[in-house]
Amino acid sequence: MRICIFGAGAVGSHFAVRLALGGHEVSCVMRGPHLEAVKARGLTLRVGDAEFSARVSASDDPAALGPHDIVISTLKATGVSSLATGLPPLLRDDTPVVFAQNGIPWWYDIGLPPGHPPPPDLSFLDPGGRLRATIPRQRIIGGVIFSANELVAPGIVVNNSTDRNMLLVGECDDRASERIDRLRAALDDALIQSPPEPQIRETIWTKLIGNMSISALCLLTGQTVKAAVQDPALRDVVPRLLQEAQAIACSCCPDVKRDTRGGAPADHKPSLLQDYELGRAMEIDALVRAPAAFARAAGLSTPMLDVVAALAIRQARAKGLYESERV
Repeated sequence: MRICIFGAGAVGSHFAVRLALGGHEVSCVMRGPHLEAVKARGLTLRVGDAEFSARVSASDDPAALGPHDIVISTLKATGVSSLATGLPPLLRDDTPVVFAQNGIPWWYDIGLPPGHPPPPDLSFLDPGGRLRATIPRQRIIGGVIFSANELVAPGIVVNNSTDRNMLLVGECDDRASERIDRLRAALDDALIQSPPEPQIRETIWTKLIGNMSISALCLLTGQTVKAAVQDPALRDVVPRLLQEAQAIACSCCPDVKRDTRGGAPADHKPSLLQDYELGRAMEIDALVRAPAAFARAAGLSTPMLDVVAALAIRQARAKGLYESERV
Protein backbone atom coordinates (compact mmCIF):
# COMPACT_ATOMS: atom_id res chain seq x y z
CA MET A 1 0.00 0.00 0.00
CA ARG A 2 0.93 3.64 -0.37
CA ILE A 3 0.87 4.94 3.19
CA CYS A 4 1.45 8.51 4.31
CA ILE A 5 2.48 9.33 7.86
CA PHE A 6 1.30 12.89 8.45
CA GLY A 7 3.26 14.56 11.23
CA ALA A 8 6.14 12.10 11.45
CA GLY A 9 7.75 12.96 14.76
CA ALA A 10 8.95 10.28 17.17
CA VAL A 11 6.02 7.86 16.96
CA GLY A 12 5.28 8.53 13.30
CA SER A 13 8.90 8.03 12.30
CA HIS A 14 9.04 4.73 14.21
CA PHE A 15 5.96 3.48 12.39
CA ALA A 16 7.26 4.76 9.05
CA VAL A 17 10.43 2.68 9.34
CA ARG A 18 8.54 -0.47 10.27
CA LEU A 19 5.97 -0.05 7.48
CA ALA A 20 8.67 0.68 4.88
CA LEU A 21 10.65 -2.39 5.92
CA GLY A 22 7.37 -4.32 5.72
CA GLY A 23 7.25 -3.64 1.98
CA HIS A 24 4.94 -0.63 1.83
CA GLU A 25 5.59 2.57 -0.09
CA VAL A 26 5.80 5.10 2.72
CA SER A 27 5.90 8.87 2.62
CA CYS A 28 6.11 11.31 5.51
CA VAL A 29 4.91 14.85 6.06
CA MET A 30 7.50 16.38 8.37
CA ARG A 31 9.52 19.56 8.69
CA GLY A 32 12.68 21.26 9.89
CA PRO A 33 16.01 19.56 10.56
CA HIS A 34 14.26 16.19 10.87
CA LEU A 35 13.03 16.51 7.28
CA GLU A 36 16.44 17.54 5.95
CA ALA A 37 18.12 14.60 7.69
CA VAL A 38 15.57 12.13 6.31
CA LYS A 39 16.01 13.48 2.78
CA ALA A 40 19.77 13.10 3.07
CA ARG A 41 20.16 9.84 4.98
CA GLY A 42 16.74 8.24 5.46
CA LEU A 43 15.09 7.31 8.76
CA THR A 44 16.86 5.33 11.46
CA LEU A 45 15.06 3.42 14.22
CA ARG A 46 16.93 2.15 17.28
CA VAL A 47 15.34 -0.63 19.30
CA GLY A 48 17.53 -1.83 22.15
CA ASP A 49 20.89 -2.73 20.62
CA ALA A 50 19.43 -3.10 17.13
CA GLU A 51 19.27 -0.41 14.46
CA PHE A 52 17.03 -0.31 11.37
CA SER A 53 17.07 2.16 8.51
CA ALA A 54 14.62 2.89 5.73
CA ARG A 55 14.32 5.31 2.83
CA VAL A 56 10.99 7.10 2.65
CA SER A 57 9.65 9.98 0.59
CA ALA A 58 9.46 13.09 2.75
CA SER A 59 8.29 16.66 2.37
CA ASP A 60 6.79 19.54 4.31
CA ASP A 61 4.40 20.04 1.37
CA PRO A 62 1.73 17.30 1.14
CA ALA A 63 1.06 18.24 -2.50
CA ALA A 64 4.56 17.01 -3.37
CA LEU A 65 3.72 13.48 -2.19
CA GLY A 66 0.55 12.75 -4.17
CA PRO A 67 -2.44 10.55 -3.33
CA HIS A 68 -2.22 7.52 -1.02
CA ASP A 69 -4.18 4.43 -0.09
CA ILE A 70 -4.24 5.46 3.56
CA VAL A 71 -3.10 8.42 5.65
CA ILE A 72 -2.07 7.93 9.28
CA SER A 73 -1.99 11.19 11.22
CA THR A 74 0.38 11.05 14.18
CA LEU A 75 0.11 14.78 14.78
CA LYS A 76 -0.25 16.00 18.33
CA ALA A 77 -3.69 17.31 19.20
CA THR A 78 -2.24 20.81 19.08
CA GLY A 79 -1.38 20.44 15.39
CA VAL A 80 -4.21 18.32 14.04
CA SER A 81 -6.09 21.35 12.66
CA SER A 82 -3.43 21.61 9.93
CA LEU A 83 -5.01 18.55 8.33
CA ALA A 84 -7.89 20.71 7.12
CA THR A 85 -5.63 22.16 4.41
CA GLY A 86 -2.90 19.52 4.29
CA LEU A 87 -4.97 16.40 3.63
CA PRO A 88 -6.66 17.02 0.23
CA PRO A 89 -3.56 16.42 -1.97
CA LEU A 90 -2.98 13.08 -0.23
CA LEU A 91 -6.47 11.68 -0.78
CA ARG A 92 -8.13 9.52 -3.35
CA ASP A 93 -11.92 9.19 -3.34
CA ASP A 94 -11.75 6.26 -0.91
CA THR A 95 -8.65 7.12 1.17
CA PRO A 96 -9.33 6.76 4.90
CA VAL A 97 -7.52 8.83 7.54
CA VAL A 98 -6.38 7.31 10.83
CA PHE A 99 -6.40 9.88 13.62
CA ALA A 100 -3.83 8.43 16.02
CA GLN A 101 -3.34 10.81 18.92
CA ASN A 102 -3.44 11.04 22.68
CA GLY A 103 -6.54 12.11 24.55
CA ILE A 104 -10.07 12.87 23.40
CA PRO A 105 -10.13 13.32 19.59
CA TRP A 106 -11.99 16.06 17.75
CA TRP A 107 -14.31 13.48 16.11
CA TYR A 108 -15.44 11.83 19.38
CA ASP A 109 -19.15 12.60 18.91
CA ILE A 110 -19.23 11.52 15.23
CA GLY A 111 -20.74 8.07 14.69
CA LEU A 112 -21.43 7.68 18.39
CA PRO A 113 -22.82 4.16 18.95
CA PRO A 114 -26.29 3.68 20.48
CA GLY A 115 -26.36 3.83 24.25
CA HIS A 116 -23.20 5.89 24.59
CA PRO A 117 -23.79 8.87 26.90
CA PRO A 118 -23.91 12.17 25.00
CA PRO A 119 -20.56 13.93 25.34
CA PRO A 120 -20.13 17.50 26.59
CA ASP A 121 -19.37 20.35 24.22
CA LEU A 122 -16.01 19.46 22.68
CA SER A 123 -15.89 22.20 20.05
CA PHE A 124 -12.68 23.53 21.60
CA LEU A 125 -10.90 20.47 20.17
CA ASP A 126 -11.68 21.67 16.63
CA PRO A 127 -11.57 25.49 16.74
CA GLY A 128 -13.85 26.99 14.14
CA GLY A 129 -15.03 23.52 13.09
CA ARG A 130 -12.39 23.33 10.35
CA LEU A 131 -11.85 19.58 10.54
CA ARG A 132 -15.56 18.81 10.81
CA ALA A 133 -16.22 20.92 7.72
CA THR A 134 -13.53 19.33 5.55
CA ILE A 135 -13.23 15.68 6.67
CA PRO A 136 -16.36 13.59 6.13
CA ARG A 137 -17.35 10.82 8.48
CA GLN A 138 -16.60 8.08 5.96
CA ARG A 139 -12.90 8.90 5.99
CA ILE A 140 -12.49 8.76 9.79
CA ILE A 141 -10.69 5.89 11.48
CA GLY A 142 -9.88 6.17 15.18
CA GLY A 143 -6.44 5.22 16.37
CA VAL A 144 -4.81 4.76 19.77
CA ILE A 145 -1.03 4.45 20.10
CA PHE A 146 0.77 2.44 22.77
CA SER A 147 4.44 3.03 22.00
CA ALA A 148 7.09 5.09 23.79
CA ASN A 149 9.54 6.83 21.46
CA GLU A 150 11.93 9.77 21.40
CA LEU A 151 13.66 11.68 18.61
CA VAL A 152 17.27 11.78 19.80
CA ALA A 153 18.62 13.53 16.70
CA PRO A 154 17.26 14.60 13.30
CA GLY A 155 16.46 11.43 11.39
CA ILE A 156 16.97 9.14 14.39
CA VAL A 157 14.22 7.80 16.66
CA VAL A 158 14.69 5.54 19.68
CA ASN A 159 11.95 3.15 20.74
CA ASN A 160 11.70 2.90 24.53
CA SER A 161 9.02 0.20 24.69
CA THR A 162 10.77 -2.63 22.91
CA ASP A 163 8.22 -5.29 23.80
CA ARG A 164 5.12 -3.21 23.25
CA ASN A 165 4.34 -1.18 20.15
CA MET A 166 0.69 -1.03 19.17
CA LEU A 167 -1.62 1.00 17.00
CA LEU A 168 -5.21 0.02 17.75
CA VAL A 169 -7.71 1.10 15.13
CA GLY A 170 -11.48 1.16 14.65
CA GLU A 171 -14.28 2.79 12.71
CA CYS A 172 -15.79 5.82 14.44
CA ASP A 173 -19.13 3.97 14.71
CA ASP A 174 -17.47 0.70 15.85
CA ARG A 175 -18.72 -1.28 12.86
CA ALA A 176 -16.61 -4.07 11.38
CA SER A 177 -15.10 -3.24 8.00
CA GLU A 178 -12.77 -4.69 5.39
CA ARG A 179 -10.54 -1.62 5.46
CA ILE A 180 -9.93 -2.07 9.19
CA ASP A 181 -9.02 -5.71 8.56
CA ARG A 182 -6.59 -4.71 5.79
CA LEU A 183 -5.01 -2.00 7.91
CA ARG A 184 -4.60 -4.28 10.91
CA ALA A 185 -2.97 -6.93 8.70
CA ALA A 186 -0.51 -4.36 7.30
CA LEU A 187 0.37 -3.15 10.78
CA ASP A 188 0.82 -6.65 12.17
CA ASP A 189 3.05 -7.61 9.23
CA ALA A 190 5.20 -4.55 10.01
CA LEU A 191 5.54 -5.70 13.67
CA ILE A 192 3.19 -2.97 14.88
CA GLN A 193 0.71 -4.88 17.02
CA SER A 194 -2.93 -4.21 16.15
CA PRO A 195 -5.29 -6.65 17.86
CA PRO A 196 -9.05 -6.30 17.29
CA GLU A 197 -10.74 -3.54 19.29
CA PRO A 198 -14.54 -3.67 19.05
CA GLN A 199 -15.08 -0.28 20.75
CA ILE A 200 -12.54 2.37 19.80
CA ARG A 201 -13.76 4.87 22.42
CA GLU A 202 -13.21 2.33 25.16
CA THR A 203 -9.63 2.02 23.92
CA ILE A 204 -9.27 5.81 23.93
CA TRP A 205 -10.38 5.94 27.56
CA THR A 206 -8.17 2.97 28.50
CA LYS A 207 -5.09 4.97 27.59
CA LEU A 208 -6.49 8.29 28.78
CA ILE A 209 -6.88 7.02 32.35
CA GLY A 210 -3.10 7.10 32.66
CA ASN A 211 -2.55 10.18 30.53
CA MET A 212 -4.94 12.47 32.40
CA SER A 213 -3.49 11.44 35.76
CA ILE A 214 0.06 10.06 35.69
CA SER A 215 1.25 12.01 32.64
CA ALA A 216 -0.02 15.26 34.15
CA LEU A 217 1.66 14.34 37.45
CA CYS A 218 4.93 13.71 35.61
CA LEU A 219 4.64 17.16 34.05
CA LEU A 220 4.37 18.73 37.51
CA THR A 221 7.20 16.70 39.06
CA GLY A 222 9.55 16.36 36.09
CA GLN A 223 9.70 12.58 36.61
CA THR A 224 9.43 9.58 34.34
CA VAL A 225 6.31 7.44 34.68
CA LYS A 226 8.25 4.79 36.62
CA ALA A 227 9.76 7.35 38.99
CA ALA A 228 6.42 9.02 39.71
CA VAL A 229 4.56 5.78 40.32
CA GLN A 230 7.31 4.49 42.61
CA ASP A 231 7.97 7.77 44.45
CA PRO A 232 7.24 7.22 48.18
CA ALA A 233 6.11 10.84 48.49
CA LEU A 234 3.37 10.16 45.93
CA ARG A 235 2.29 6.79 47.35
CA ASP A 236 -1.16 8.08 48.34
CA VAL A 237 -1.53 10.51 45.44
CA VAL A 238 -1.15 8.13 42.50
CA PRO A 239 -3.96 5.67 43.37
CA ARG A 240 -6.39 8.52 44.14
CA LEU A 241 -5.65 10.15 40.79
CA LEU A 242 -6.14 6.85 38.98
CA GLN A 243 -9.38 6.14 40.84
CA GLU A 244 -10.86 9.50 39.81
CA ALA A 245 -9.64 9.05 36.22
CA GLN A 246 -11.23 5.61 35.99
CA ALA A 247 -14.52 6.99 37.32
CA ILE A 248 -14.60 9.52 34.45
CA ALA A 249 -13.81 6.80 31.91
CA CYS A 250 -16.49 4.47 33.31
CA SER A 251 -19.11 7.21 33.07
CA CYS A 252 -18.73 6.85 29.29
CA CYS A 253 -17.64 3.23 28.88
CA PRO A 254 -18.70 1.22 31.96
CA ASP A 255 -16.39 -1.73 31.29
CA VAL A 256 -13.21 0.25 30.69
CA LYS A 257 -10.16 -0.67 32.76
CA ARG A 258 -6.82 1.02 33.17
CA ASP A 259 -4.34 -0.40 30.68
CA THR A 260 -1.87 -2.77 32.32
CA ARG A 261 -0.74 -4.74 29.28
CA GLY A 262 2.61 -2.96 29.28
CA GLY A 263 3.69 -4.56 32.54
CA ALA A 264 5.86 -2.45 34.85
CA PRO A 265 5.70 1.37 34.49
CA ALA A 266 8.00 2.65 31.75
CA ASP A 267 11.12 4.57 32.70
CA HIS A 268 10.12 7.10 30.08
CA LYS A 269 9.04 10.73 30.09
CA PRO A 270 5.48 11.00 28.78
CA SER A 271 4.91 13.22 25.74
CA LEU A 272 3.33 15.94 27.87
CA LEU A 273 6.57 16.36 29.81
CA GLN A 274 8.73 16.00 26.68
CA ASP A 275 6.78 18.81 25.00
CA TYR A 276 7.12 21.03 28.06
CA GLU A 277 10.88 20.52 28.28
CA LEU A 278 11.33 21.11 24.55
CA GLY A 279 9.15 24.23 24.54
CA ARG A 280 6.46 22.79 22.26
CA ALA A 281 2.72 23.46 22.36
CA MET A 282 1.14 21.05 24.80
CA GLU A 283 -1.87 18.75 24.52
CA ILE A 284 -3.59 20.26 27.54
CA ASP A 285 -7.04 20.39 25.94
CA ALA A 286 -7.17 16.77 24.76
CA LEU A 287 -5.51 15.27 27.84
CA VAL A 288 -6.70 17.50 30.68
CA ARG A 289 -9.49 19.87 29.75
CA ALA A 290 -11.66 17.41 27.80
CA PRO A 291 -11.73 14.73 30.56
CA ALA A 292 -12.63 17.47 33.05
CA ALA A 293 -15.59 18.41 30.82
CA PHE A 294 -16.76 14.77 30.84
CA ALA A 295 -16.49 14.70 34.63
CA ARG A 296 -18.66 17.80 34.98
CA ALA A 297 -21.21 16.40 32.51
CA ALA A 298 -21.45 13.21 34.57
CA GLY A 299 -21.71 15.11 37.86
CA LEU A 300 -18.53 13.54 39.21
CA SER A 301 -16.39 14.99 41.96
CA THR A 302 -12.70 14.76 41.00
CA PRO A 303 -10.83 17.02 43.45
CA MET A 304 -7.39 15.43 42.93
CA LEU A 305 -7.59 15.66 39.15
CA ASP A 306 -8.97 19.19 39.36
CA VAL A 307 -5.90 20.34 41.29
CA VAL A 308 -3.47 18.54 38.97
CA ALA A 309 -5.26 19.96 35.91
CA ALA A 310 -5.20 23.51 37.25
CA LEU A 311 -1.50 23.28 38.06
CA ALA A 312 -0.69 21.70 34.69
CA ILE A 313 -2.52 24.48 32.84
CA ARG A 314 -0.80 27.13 34.94
CA GLN A 315 2.63 25.57 34.33
CA ALA A 316 2.05 25.37 30.58
CA ARG A 317 0.76 28.94 30.38
CA ALA A 318 3.69 30.28 32.41
CA LYS A 319 6.05 28.95 29.74
CA GLY A 320 3.86 30.21 26.87
CA LEU A 321 2.93 26.70 25.77
CA TYR A 322 -0.83 26.93 26.19
CA GLU A 323 -2.26 29.71 24.10
CA SER A 324 -5.71 30.04 25.55
CA GLU A 325 -7.83 32.04 27.90
CA ARG A 326 -9.75 28.82 28.58
CA VAL A 327 -10.19 27.34 32.00
